[in-house]
Amino acid sequence: MADRPEGTVTQMLKAAGAGDARAAAELLPLVYSELRQLAQARMAKTPPGNTLQPTALVHEAFLRLVGTDQPSWHSRGHFFAAAAQAMRQILVEQARRKASAKRGGGHKRVDLELAEPFIEPPAEDLLALDEALTRLEQADPRKGKIVMLRYFAGLTAEETAAALGVSVPTIERDWRFIRTFLYTLLSDPKTSS
Repeated sequence: MADRPEGTVTQMLKAAGAGDARAAAELLPLVYSELRQLAQARMAKTPPGNTLQPTALVHEAFLRLVGTDQPSWHSRGHFFAAAAQAMRQILVEQARRKASAKRGGGHKRVDLELAEPFIEPPAEDLLALDEALTRLEQADPRKGKIVMLRYFAGLTAEETAAALGVSVPTIERDWRFIRTFLYTLLSDPKTSS
């Protein structure tokens, strides 16, 4: 995407959002490398044993984004925030499927060749994170957007500030609060239920 001006991507996003199927088809090659980096960053934070590959996550997220009835992306940052949200939803859905009784519930697969005692972070961690983020979004929608842009979309504080129309110090102050808020919710079992 480095060889294309950012305005081209924004124009393609607007055209795809207006229902232009050709623009949607041309959009994926323009944003694919950035979406793949975003997916790899999200996958690196998932527990071991995840069977979803970054490429599959990118394709599933892209299909969800362009498959909506009326996608409306106002900017490149807005598109990547929507992509990050779609990836989050896909990963949470996968964690729920893996945790369901039909899929073995709490039982874990063990490769006999690698059968050494180890502690694996449970899929419930992702579900707990999703629940905590939902609570944050309900309490303060802007802080929820900051998490989506910083954590899930991988934007810097400066890019997040520009996307939300606030100052960088505001983003940094909110980010400190968000991290403390989420840490408190995720580390105290009484507050996460």
